[in-house]
Amino acid sequence: MQPEIDVLGLPVKTFGLMFALGFLAAGAVIHRRMKEEGRPVDWAYEMIFAALIGGLVGARGIWILENLDRVKGDVLGSVFSGSGLVWYGGVIGGALFVCLWARWRGWLGLATLDMAAVPLALGNAIGRIGCQLSGDGDYGKAWHGPWAMGYPNGTVPTAPGETVHPTPIYETLAMGLIAWGLWVMRDRVRPGGLFALWLVGAGTERLLIEFLRRNDVVWLGLTLPQLQSIAMMVAGGIWLVIIRRRHGSVLLPRGELPDRATASAAAAA
Repeated sequence: MQPEIDVLGLPVKTFGLMFALGFLAAGAVIHRRMKEEGRPVDWAYEMIFAALIGGLVGARGIWILENLDRVKGDVLGSVFSGSGLVWYGGVIGGALFVCLWARWRGWLGLATLDMAAVPLALGNAIGRIGCQLSGDGDYGKAWHGPWAMGYPNGTVPTAPGETVHPTPIYETLAMGLIAWGLWVMRDRVRPGGLFALWLVGAGTERLLIEFLRRNDVVWLGLTLPQLQSIAMMVAGGIWLVIIRRRHGSVLLPRGELPDRATASAAAAA
């Protein structure tokens, strides 16, 4: 655990460092996909910038709405505070800004959503490394198993001598595998299918992880992130069913798989 590191005499927050690295990795994936699909590669930078701004606005805005009692005396100061981000707020805000950008570019459709699936999973995986390094309270319940950890020096420290589930590590591994699986499937599913698979995968991962985390129960023995995760899973599942009913299969027939060589040549031209 290392909440802060020294870079040329300047303190750098490791959470912020991993946050930035997650966006850079997502941008690299989008760049590769744009090239594969024969689209302008400069769009990758525009898309990731839109996601970054929207994600920050959404994550911070939702946190403020959920904590009005804590910030009502200084709402403006809280907007520019260095802490307080909500994951699903970031997803909503980022998605909204990307959709606005895609509409401006005349490219708003299923292909836009599919383009975002792998970067979303990969960015989440890398972001959780930041949570682990900073010890920001995303760790799990008290546990004394073989790989249990304490976060006594974290930004949200555990009690002296307490060990817990290192849930950020679990999420990094799970979302990394989901990102890899989506990347492998990127050319094998019908339009919209990749994003639907992300909804199901990310929702399932968060639903299960929440059983080990410390969030408060809000309804039917479930936490708010679990309810949100179930909504994601249901939406993704319905989406996949609709694709299957319309086309007979979520997977593309072998004869419809894209010719990447042709697309790459068109992009180079």
